[in-house]
Amino acid sequence: MGTTSGENPAGGRPLEERPLDGLRVLVTRSPERSGPLTEALRLAGAIPLLLPLTAAERAPDQVALDDAFEALGAGSFEWLVVSSATTVLALQEKAAERAVRLGDWLPAGTRVAAVGPASRTALEAAGIAVHFEPEQEHSAAGIVNGWPGGPAAVLLPQADIAAPALARGLASKGARVRTVVAYSTVDFPAEPARRLGQSGSEGTAPLPLLTPAEAKAEVDDGALAAVVAASPSAVRRIGATLVPLGSCRLVAIGPATAAEAEALGLVVAATAREATPEGLVAAVIRAVAPNNHSSTAGPQ
Repeated sequence: MGTTSGENPAGGRPLEERPLDGLRVLVTRSPERSGPLTEALRLAGAIPLLLPLTAAERAPDQVALDDAFEALGAGSFEWLVVSSATTVLALQEKAAERAVRLGDWLPAGTRVAAVGPASRTALEAAGIAVHFEPEQEHSAAGIVNGWPGGPAAVLLPQADIAAPALARGLASKGARVRTVVAYSTVDFPAEPARRLGQSGSEGTAPLPLLTPAEAKAEVDDGALAAVVAASPSAVRRIGATLVPLGSCRLVAIGPATAAEAEALGLVVAATAREATPEGLVAAVIRAVAPNNHSSTAGPQ
C-alpha cells in the first residue's frame, strides 16, 4: 500500500515526519467538514479517501426552533450548551434569517458551553466567546462532570438523534434544561432543499467521493489501513456498510463514538485523546503505523 508514482501526499516532508506514508485512510465525514482532517492526514503522509455517511438537514419543526431561538435572543437562558459544530451552523442560519450575526444575537450575559474543540472553533468563528469546555473528556459526560452553571436556565439545541444523557445529566445538576431539535442527521446525501448550507471543504482541494460499494471493495481488498468515525451515527453506518473490516483499523473520535462501536461488536483500534484533526491523526498513527502496533490492542 505504498505511494503510487506521482503522489506526494506530504508535500516532500522527510519520511520520519510521515508516519502514515502511503497508507490509505477512509474519512467518513461530509465533504464540507472533511477538509481539516484530510489535510492533517496528508501532512502525516496518508492518502485520504472520502466516504460521506451522514449529512445534516434543517429540523422538521422550525416553529419550535424559532421559538427557542427568539427566547435565546431575549435573554431567557443563562447558558447555551453546544454539543456539535453542526448545531452552530443551524443557529447561524436562524440568525441569518433575521439579518443578524449569531454573535450579536446572544445577550452579553448569556454564557456558552462547548463540548470540545470543534464546537469551540465554530462558536468563536461566529463571534461567540466560550465560557466552559471540558478539560479532559469532550463528551456529554465531560460537560456534566465539570458543569459550572448550577441550577441555571439552559438552552440545549441538538440533533434529532441526540441521546438524552446530556439533558438528564445537566438536570441532575439542578439546571432547568430546554432541549430543541436544531437539525436532523440523515444518510448522505441530504435532500438539497433541506440541507444545511455550507461552503466547500474549508480551503482544501475537494476529494473524489467513494460510493459505499467502492469503499467496501477497498476494505475487502485490504487496501485501507484505517477508517475514521467522527460520530456515533457514523459508526452505525460503518457497521451497516463496511463490515467485516478485516485488516482495516477503526479509529473513533471520542469515548461516545468508541462505546457505540463496541456496542455494535466492532473493535476500536484507537480513540482520539482530543477531538481535533490532529488528535484523530495521532489516533490513526497509534492504530496503524508500523512502529505502534503495540498500541492497537484496544481504545487509547
